[in-house]
Amino acid sequence: MSKFVFRRYLLFVVSIFINAFGIAFVTRALLGTSPITSVTYVLSMFTPYTMGQWTIIVNLLFMVIDLLFMKPREVRDDLRMFLLQIPITLCFGTFIDISMGMLDWLVPTNYIYQLSSLAIGCFILAVGIGLEVKADIAMVAGEYMVRVISKSLKKEFGFVKLGLDVSLVVLSCVISLIFMSGIYGVREGTVVAALVVGPIVHFLKPYYKIFDHWIGNADIESSSASTVETGGKRPVVITIAREYGSGGHLLGELLAKRLGIAFYDKELIEMAADESGMTKQYISENEQRMSPVWLKNIIFQNYESSLNFSLSSRDALFVAQGKVIRRLASEKSCVIIGRCADYILHDDPQATRVFCYSDKKSANDRCCNEYGLEPDKAEAEIRRINQSRIAHYEYYTGGKWGDPHNYDLMINTGSMDLPIACDLIAGLYYKKLQAM
Repeated sequence: MSKFVFRRYLLFVVSIFINAFGIAFVTRALLGTSPITSVTYVLSMFTPYTMGQWTIIVNLLFMVIDLLFMKPREVRDDLRMFLLQIPITLCFGTFIDISMGMLDWLVPTNYIYQLSSLAIGCFILAVGIGLEVKADIAMVAGEYMVRVISKSLKKEFGFVKLGLDVSLVVLSCVISLIFMSGIYGVREGTVVAALVVGPIVHFLKPYYKIFDHWIGNADIESSSASTVETGGKRPVVITIAREYGSGGHLLGELLAKRLGIAFYDKELIEMAADESGMTKQYISENEQRMSPVWLKNIIFQNYESSLNFSLSSRDALFVAQGKVIRRLASEKSCVIIGRCADYILHDDPQATRVFCYSDKKSANDRCCNEYGLEPDKAEAEIRRINQSRIAHYEYYTGGKWGDPHNYDLMINTGSMDLPIACDLIAGLYYKKLQAM
């Protein structure tokens, strides 16, 4: 076992303990517990078994349910990941009981104290989940079961996860009513935990980059970022992110023609279709798009596993396009439009990242004169598309779309002609060529 693999497992075990501690903290707030542990918490309230012991029992039951949805070949192909659920479950349940014991002192005496404890518990849980995703080595039993069911039923991960959480909460209420003649263990804290932990994980995501070198991520990314072209020259790639109506596509075409290099925009749709097996129509309708509505993204998100383990179609599309972009960047110099290419190639020293923006009037004029939009609808369409691009970029990168710190050059196409903008970018391109 390499040192990096060992470190990943170590980080994963630490994350499981932090998850358990966060769940215990949420539970000790006395406002309910997280949806995934709601059944085990209620069962522990009227039986001689602890919450951790019931967690082990229920998670092992999840493994049995997995087998009902998996074909023998799928079990064989994923045997390591499947069997890992056993030690993970034993650790998780044990850590929950240890954490509950460590927090015996936490007895909130008023509602403000309870809410504060709930908030701290949600934050701790989010920290643990973020570390689990960063380790990218295994999955806890509940998430693995959702993944299996999603794949078997060909349903979105987010909907299946939501269905499981709702089912567990309802089952908890039923069990509580039957055996304790009232609803106990499920309160407003259960809903709060379900809604706020995901956004906190997403907010913390950029800060986990500090572990990249320690677990070997940086070495993997830098080794695959770019390779040597024929003749010993490394490809120089120009990525262009753009506001709608800024003319970024036209600028990219002009630039590629002047430099004599390849140009990729809509061409990436067909390549991503070949990579992912999705239809070109689905990719065309869903790439670079995500609802700016916070609650809708909560429902669709899969924040407890890495993109590589995700069964969300949007996640799979992002991963497929990322592979295509990295492959193109390793093969030849080119211009790539949008699709978070600046982030995907952030470790490539030969990539030049450009962001195009424009004032409102120039954007409206271009949309009407060149894109054929009606004047009374242009502004709303610009706002809609830009909001979608912002939501997509920030969801998948954790960064801020249009932040000058993410780019090598910011170009206001409303204050300069495209040929002038082309000259500026070409200057950076030739500088990198000469530096090789």
